[in-house]
Amino acid sequence: MTGRTLLGPADHELLRRLLRTPTAGPLEAGPEDGPARLWEAQHEYARAAEESGMRVVHHAVPPAACVARADVPAAVRRAADDAGFLAAQPSLVLRLGPALPTASTVMCNVHLDTVAGQEPVTFDGRRFTGRGAADAKGPAVALLAGVRAAAAAEPSLGRDTAVLVQAVAGEEGGAMGTYGTRPLLEAGYYGRLNLFCEPTGLRYLPRATASMTARITVGGRDAIDDRPDAGHNATVLLGFLAQHLATVLDDVLPDGRVCVAGLHTGHHHNRVHGSGHLLLNLSYARTADGAFLERAVAEAVDRGLRAFTARFAGTREFGRTAAEAARITRLEWDKRGLPCLDGADPWAEALLAEAGVDRWPADEPAFTCDALWAAELPGTFTAVLGPGSLDANHAHAQGEFADLADLEAFAATVSAVLTTFARHTARRGDRPAAQQGSPV
Repeated sequence: MTGRTLLGPADHELLRRLLRTPTAGPLEAGPEDGPARLWEAQHEYARAAEESGMRVVHHAVPPAACVARADVPAAVRRAADDAGFLAAQPSLVLRLGPALPTASTVMCNVHLDTVAGQEPVTFDGRRFTGRGAADAKGPAVALLAGVRAAAAAEPSLGRDTAVLVQAVAGEEGGAMGTYGTRPLLEAGYYGRLNLFCEPTGLRYLPRATASMTARITVGGRDAIDDRPDAGHNATVLLGFLAQHLATVLDDVLPDGRVCVAGLHTGHHHNRVHGSGHLLLNLSYARTADGAFLERAVAEAVDRGLRAFTARFAGTREFGRTAAEAARITRLEWDKRGLPCLDGADPWAEALLAEAGVDRWPADEPAFTCDALWAAELPGTFTAVLGPGSLDANHAHAQGEFADLADLEAFAATVSAVLTTFARHTARRGDRPAAQQGSPV
């Protein structure tokens, strides 16, 4: 894109401050993470943005109603029973330029919350380490540098073209953007082109998968180890169902994945544990596949229960569990009903190509992120775009890092996209078809 340096010492120091500020999502944070200081991190970010000509147009906690919907993960709904939960989960929106119609606006979304587990914060002149370095505090700082460079290069940016930057909470920990990104999009903070900053190796990805979580619960009676037949053996029943579901759901969706996850009944050796649960996490690439998976899991659980009953009927220790398996077992959903992003727009994709951005290969699987909430925005195109790799940069793992060269390349990419968009839309005759609505 360009050989010049776009991130200066002030950007390096901003990133170090953000990395030192704990912002682990409360759904997964442990005692070692401490309370999330998202307000503080977002104030730091806003101050840096304002020095580049952007201004704050929204900085607030989400409305309580946003977590009461049926498609909000159960863990979020439970956490929101505590009034302090949402109070510590604000989201920030910045804007360069005036409020303009959607057709003349680009929106960039980045999350400042992180996964749990603090990491040492270092910078040796070429590599940043720390929790969030790659996902996504490093990209967040590079994003501001890219906006700053584009505004300096293209006078119409901030005059005829507006830029929105969302710096959100609630991306990590299974929150799925339900109280961070989604309320902002519903409030109108989006553009003709929307970029979600996640590591993609600087290739734009116009897809985002969704996932659903099934919870299979056995609610039976415990028994002492001297009379195991007197109770219900949830361990044997759920272990059987885990193997059964792993087999029958293995290829239920060619482009989806099935994770047979946590199984828990108890820790004691001298009793039969009559209660427990098994978790399944299932990803899918098309919204309609969510309903298909829901039916497939229900049918597989039903078949598994019948197979268990047939296998253990008449056995000495497990006869009661076999006879009453269907009665004591229930299937519930901790998460379901989420949309998928699968976009196509010749105008926007040609613009990205002109800006020098390659497309994510069609045969490489997508991943889940907040971009899924942009799937139904009218007259828009949404893609995921960012530096590095979730895997190679150890995001969500020990030793997370971001290389300065990658952040510089992302800043240059953002600058190229914004200047290309601005030049295409500065004159009314060059604009795409008029869009309905405008950002708040």
